[in-house]
Amino acid sequence: MLDSAMAALASLADPSLLLMLLIGVVAGLVMGLIPGLGGTGAVAILLPVTFGMEPASALALLIGALAVVHTSDTVSAVLLGAPGSASASVTMLDGYSMARKGQAKRALSLAFLSSMAGGVIGAVGLTLAIPLARPLVLSFASPELFMLTVLGVALAAVLSRGNVVKGLVAGMLGLLLGMMGTSPTTAEERFTFGSLFLGDGLSLVAVALGIFGLAEIASRASQRRGEDAPIEVTGGWGSGIREWFTHWSQVIRGSLIGIWAGILPGVGATAGTWLAYGQAVATAKDKRKFGKGDPRGIVGPESANNSVEAGDLIPTLLFGIPGGVPSAMLLGMLLTYGIQPGPAIISEHLDLMYLIVWSFAIASVLGALFCFLAVRPLSSLTKVPFAVLSAGLIAIMLLGAFQEGGQLGDLWVMVLLGVAGWVLKSTGFPRAPFLIGFVLAIPLERYYFLTDSLYEGFEWMLRPGTMVFIAILVLPILWNIFKWFRARRSLNNDDDASFESAADADAPLKNSSWSLGAGAGALIVFIGSIVLSSQFSSEARLVPQLVGWAGLLLAVALLIQEVRVWSKKRSLPPVNAATGGTSPTGDASDGGVAVPAGGMSALEGSAQHFATATATAVESEKPRADTHFAFKTFAWMAGFLVLTALLGYLAAVMIFVPAFLLIVARARVKTTVIYTGILFIVLMLLPTLLPIDLPQGWLGQLVS
Repeated sequence: MLDSAMAALASLADPSLLLMLLIGVVAGLVMGLIPGLGGTGAVAILLPVTFGMEPASALALLIGALAVVHTSDTVSAVLLGAPGSASASVTMLDGYSMARKGQAKRALSLAFLSSMAGGVIGAVGLTLAIPLARPLVLSFASPELFMLTVLGVALAAVLSRGNVVKGLVAGMLGLLLGMMGTSPTTAEERFTFGSLFLGDGLSLVAVALGIFGLAEIASRASQRRGEDAPIEVTGGWGSGIREWFTHWSQVIRGSLIGIWAGILPGVGATAGTWLAYGQAVATAKDKRKFGKGDPRGIVGPESANNSVEAGDLIPTLLFGIPGGVPSAMLLGMLLTYGIQPGPAIISEHLDLMYLIVWSFAIASVLGALFCFLAVRPLSSLTKVPFAVLSAGLIAIMLLGAFQEGGQLGDLWVMVLLGVAGWVLKSTGFPRAPFLIGFVLAIPLERYYFLTDSLYEGFEWMLRPGTMVFIAILVLPILWNIFKWFRARRSLNNDDDASFESAADADAPLKNSSWSLGAGAGALIVFIGSIVLSSQFSSEARLVPQLVGWAGLLLAVALLIQEVRVWSKKRSLPPVNAATGGTSPTGDASDGGVAVPAGGMSALEGSAQHFATATATAVESEKPRADTHFAFKTFAWMAGFLVLTALLGYLAAVMIFVPAFLLIVARARVKTTVIYTGILFIVLMLLPTLLPIDLPQGWLGQLVS
């Protein structure tokens, strides 16, 4: 193993490999600054660039980006109070407060060094996991590998933030989508509707960029304003660096928490950073400064968010269970190269494992160094309104999705899945289980049939390893059911509809008619899959039928839940549009609340319902406007695809980008001209620098 580790380190001395690592680091730093992209967007946009590369170069590029996205997303959190990713919102609590006191450099130096240390410690954790887990992984047979794939989807759903039933439904939908195309056991086409285009299944890049990238753009494209008065980068780097060494114990604790959060599928960087922040507060003797500029509130979370990405790689590489969305896409890339995570990667590709370790550690150090040197130009990017960034991001993402299959159909699929991703996000469905289910669909089916052919009946479930995995699968579900019943008893939610219909900034349409419609749509999809798969051969329909029936039962449970919450929400007292008052027992035209005959407790209940109903009425306007804007954005994307099909990609960019900037983003003419010109030049040069093809339209094919 030491020989493989040293050989992997020596390979990074290759200039081409080192260049890929540097490109990945720079790309990851830039994408970390853009709200909504993060590690998911970084890997999804760079993934098409890796097609045709050697596995080592592709891994260096992707790991370089993945290792540093949480280093640069701190810049906007500290300077603007607008985090580049959800995990950076934890750092914002103390970092932004410190920057407002004129100590921005102090806060940033604490964050950069902690991110670097978290990445290095995470790489060490990954290194130690290889020899410790190697005997266990090599003992796995097909039953254990099958249960691991099931575990990956289930835990991603159960441990995701929010509604567990919605997470499981999303995971089942992802599995069904992953089974579209040719069956791995019978070579029979499934769910293709007679289309040759769907015969090979859907592109991983198109699915990932649609569900996450385009959905995020549609959610944020209404942000047309930048920061009017950004905080200046002032203070001293030295004071922050010296102070960082005094908090070394927080660095280690935060990094270890991050690794653990990464190992658990579906937990991710956001939960990991909040856990690290919680332990920093819990172990502090003086808690009064937290949230007001306490350095411990920066060091702990920043150490965790980088080590989470390294922790994600442990279950991904050793067990084939993606710890998060970026690692799910990384797993998909490995599978396209014929590299099977688990026993095969340890016995046949150990050098690539150590290349990932070295790349992660080196990229973490380089990312922190680049941030120190380039914090001022990086911070200027955070002042650009997201609507302006959206035009270029749409063009780049659609170009990326075209690279895997070279078909315009992938782009239409991507836009349609973008709409689906926006609906999932807005209605409170976690999207990570969806993508993880999509990636694991074929391995799950393959391992199941291999297990079924080697063992009689269900005797494979009596294997010790399989029983352990079943216990790991069942216990979190039982624990969540127990917490649900305990919460309902203690909070008496049956009497308070406002609890279940509470607003969620990340899911503005949760518990609305949209959420109810999404549940009904999922039910229709599962019923359709059962009907369609009944026409397949016995082997080809077995797993789709199991997934369809499991999804059907979950969708019914979800619909019952949604109808119940919706009916309670509808039962809230109406809001008087003119006065803002409510009338529980009669008119309250003077804006007051009529007092029922129940005394003071009834008055308090009416006041609570009044506050809830008023907030609901006020807040309902913004989701309605954002929904309208989101669908307008998707219509612009569809128009861009029509132009691409007719005129070709470059001509479509020259029309779409300036029109989007002027009409949607309301950018200045000068900004529009410069922006479009630079983007056009970059896209013109890109095919000469990288193995990228530009879509040719009908007119271009006619001329040629």
